[in-house]
Amino acid sequence: MAGADSVLRVRDLKVHFPVHDGVLIRRQTGSVKAVDGVSFEVGRSETLGLVGESGCGKSTTGLAILRMTPLTEGRIEFEGQDISHLSVRRMRPLRKRLQMVYQDPYGSLNPRMKVGDLIGEPLVIHGVAGDQDAYRARIQELLRLVGLRPEMAERYPHEFSGGQRQRISIARAVALNPTLVLCDEPVSALDVSIQAQVINLFQELQERLGLSYLFIAHDLAVVRHVSHRIAVMYLGRIVEVAPRDLLYRAPLHPYTRGLLAAAPLPDPSAERSRAHEEIVGEPPSVVNPPSGCHFHPRCPMAMPVCAQRAPELTAAATGHAVACHLHDPSRALDIAASGLAA
Repeated sequence: MAGADSVLRVRDLKVHFPVHDGVLIRRQTGSVKAVDGVSFEVGRSETLGLVGESGCGKSTTGLAILRMTPLTEGRIEFEGQDISHLSVRRMRPLRKRLQMVYQDPYGSLNPRMKVGDLIGEPLVIHGVAGDQDAYRARIQELLRLVGLRPEMAERYPHEFSGGQRQRISIARAVALNPTLVLCDEPVSALDVSIQAQVINLFQELQERLGLSYLFIAHDLAVVRHVSHRIAVMYLGRIVEVAPRDLLYRAPLHPYTRGLLAAAPLPDPSAERSRAHEEIVGEPPSVVNPPSGCHFHPRCPMAMPVCAQRAPELTAAATGHAVACHLHDPSRALDIAASGLAA
């Protein structure tokens, strides 16, 4: 749906983790289906927001794309190259163009290294540091790029605030001029006032450097501000994908509508007058997920067919796809029969 000029294509991605039982004799008794058949694309200079409840598989999807966790099934294409099964040695050159900004700026920076060394480490690892003068000049350039002073290169991470540390992480991520940056909850650990500054920095860098982002988050306000398109994920599956404004104006999946209804409105009168669609119950177990549509035990519009078959992600309008039997024209007869049976 991102078009022919896609930086990243993910097809039927599955990441399952085995569950073992026993102490002396360990045997596999099941599997955690963290990611269970996810497909999406990220276009050039585009931001795709990936949202959902905690534990739905967002971060695991990002780690799988980076090949930091093994794939069970599926295909990942980065800039037209299949990277699904590349070895560590063959992946290393690609990592210059495929970077990540982690959630916790306190845990992602080595406290024993100076900031200049942290930012310059990718340059050294990939052999593009040059001589000492070029190396220092590049570090100073990167610090200025993210709104920090060049002399800060001689300080240690503990001497910075949370927002400044995240700026250092961003500088390190863009040091090698990547094509795609995966952002895993990059502002959730920051104060609200600082979040806006960091989000604005992401957008400025995108315009200046032509970056593409996969922006993983659970805060719908943040995702709406930063994303061009949004993919909604539930229990390891994508249930809806749409352009940002269309998704917020006309969500189709009951889960998406519930998420949007749970987000408070800044206008008190509008908040009081709007209809709420509450998502009842707790998310099911990823070890033993429900049959059919994973959301059907919590869905206010569930039908018998929802428990029998998992819906496919199909186009509902231009640029808008949803995995819901209510919006699948190929199963209209089944839906009608389910309604009569109900």
